[in-house]
Amino acid sequence: SYGDVLGAGEGWAKTILWNPRVREQFERFFARPDRFALGVCNGCQMFSNLRALIPGAENWPRFVQNRSERFEARVALVELTQSPSILFRGMAGARLPIAVAHGEGRIELRDAGDADAIERAGLVCARYVDNRGVVTERYPANPSGSMRGINALTTPDGRVTIMMPHPERVFRSVQWSYLPEAWGESSPWLRMFQNARVWVG
Repeated sequence: SYGDVLGAGEGWAKTILWNPRVREQFERFFARPDRFALGVCNGCQMFSNLRALIPGAENWPRFVQNRSERFEARVALVELTQSPSILFRGMAGARLPIAVAHGEGRIELRDAGDADAIERAGLVCARYVDNRGVVTERYPANPSGSMRGINALTTPDGRVTIMMPHPERVFRSVQWSYLPEAWGESSPWLRMFQNARVWVG
């Protein structure tokens, strides 16, 4: 995915959009009701630029340079919200630490009304919160500076989910420097991958 160069996900998307054969394959994949997809970090940026191919993603934002104008690598706190995402079923209300590693994680909407549209449709999956659990746009609790703390979105049917933070880096206990003993072998982030398995059947 072009590593961590600027605009990596957008470049990745353009190789799909500008190749008629590949574009048609992706379009068919996203249209199938028996398929799901997760885009994380560069994948999130890529999927957001493929929104024309993804049913229900028309109002998704682009992901652009962090307000800090720096690559941010840290652990942040997010709150999962009620959404149709198949990956986050049963997780709404959880406040969990998660790994962040990106230079372009701030949402940029094409239209001022898009934020309200995605909120009304319930497409926001997660937001950055501060240490009191309050949604924040302030650095460093919100490392990208995204409006309304938004860092993850889904489609109305919940099959396609994008998120900027990295759940795959923190789903096992051995990936943490500190965690509650009660977590055992797995962190709560494993639930989203278990949800995917349940959905597949």
